[in-house]
Amino acid sequence: METILIHPTYFTSIVQMIAFVQAKNVIFEADDNYQKQSYRNRTYIAHSNGKLLLNIPIKHTQKGLRKKTNEVHVENSFPWQIQHWKSLESAYRTSPYFEYYEDELRPLFFKPVRSLFDFNLEGFDLICGLLEISKSYDFTEEYYKNPSQLDLRSLVSPKLDLAIKLDPYFQVLNTENDFIANLSILDLLFNEGPNTVSYLESQKIDFSQINPIQK
Repeated sequence: METILIHPTYFTSIVQMIAFVQAKNVIFEADDNYQKQSYRNRTYIAHSNGKLLLNIPIKHTQKGLRKKTNEVHVENSFPWQIQHWKSLESAYRTSPYFEYYEDELRPLFFKPVRSLFDFNLEGFDLICGLLEISKSYDFTEEYYKNPSQLDLRSLVSPKLDLAIKLDPYFQVLNTENDFIANLSILDLLFNEGPNTVSYLESQKIDFSQINPIQK
């Protein structure tokens, strides 16, 4: 793939991380209107009961007013960060690589967060650092209805039926549950560690067949 257009999301999905790793150039959408129930402020991990949602609460605007995603502020009136960290500990404490990465990840969940956009980018940069991925990225300066780049902004929707087959990898909870595909990149990181990049590079997905986001 040459250049792709994607959203910065909360500990991005594995499919989107595959697209990032396999693309030559990456542009992050920075001028879209915020929409609820998307990977902008949520991610999914594996848990003892199957799939668990981690959702970042957002400060509501006045009814009828729309905000750009890069203007959205996080609601910190209750300790969502600590709750998310405890969920990650509960889910992955016994995984092969949780202890290897936890010291770098933990500070994100114990520092003040204001901007959702900035927090997502900070988490993304941290994952790239842990995986020694040195690829840079750019940002849009306006909203493109018909971008020249490969438009993968629809990957932001958890409701999208991608019909994408991912190769199974070791999951610490596989003894109790079937393999769960396309979770947060954290699931792959904690279970596969240094093998994560090789896994991402090896997946054969025809991203050109993914329908662009509808606006």
